[in-house]
Amino acid sequence: MPLIQISEVSKVYTMGEVEVHALRGVSLSIDRGEYVALIGPSGSGKSTLMNTLGCLDRPTGGSYLLDGHEVVGMSRDARARIRNQQIGFVFQNFNLLPRTSALENVELPLLYRSGMTQRKRRQIATEVLELVGLGDRLDHHPGQLSGGQQQRVAIARALASGPSILLGDEPTGNLDSKTAREIIGLFRDLNEQRNITIILVTHDLAVARNARRNIVLRDGHIVCDTTDSDLAAEAVQQMQTL
Repeated sequence: MPLIQISEVSKVYTMGEVEVHALRGVSLSIDRGEYVALIGPSGSGKSTLMNTLGCLDRPTGGSYLLDGHEVVGMSRDARARIRNQQIGFVFQNFNLLPRTSALENVELPLLYRSGMTQRKRRQIATEVLELVGLGDRLDHHPGQLSGGQQQRVAIARALASGPSILLGDEPTGNLDSKTAREIIGLFRDLNEQRNITIILVTHDLAVARNARRNIVLRDGHIVCDTTDSDLAAEAVQQMQTL
């Protein structure tokens, strides 16, 4: 059974008297351990799809099975529990608390785990910071870290709860090209060595080429779903010439 299976998923936003169809009958499945890039121009639906997969948004219609459980009918609290247990998020802007150490930032999602001691939280946070190469920066605040190091803290925070899925929304958007390559290499290592399912939203074809599967969206539809990054790039380029 696929880890993720969505069928005929639609998402409609109502803005006054105007309806915006962000997703239009999207169907796809993602197996455990895949590394997927969602690509498309602004307004294509890729961020809405990511928010749906991450249980942040509820679809207007369709079905979403996550590890065999139907998500669409779940309450907000039930979706929040799934997010905390199975899904880690990495954003473009890092979203770290500025007056809090790297260690304390990474501990944050573990505060919601009932019965977990402070000692255990600290142990887990230390281990994941070491995993992303920041074992010598535990007590540094975000302002004392480079952009790449801040993103590594954000990735460690996403990993702290032991998710099966890591979702990244333009995770290299605020980084220079060298640092971006390092962060993408870290995602690749996490996918290959820990079998974490990676799903990245990106407009950068160089980032998308590192994924093993590219899904291209346009106007709320999937227009290309391929393991050939050249085909995905061609689909994107065709949209830009229209």
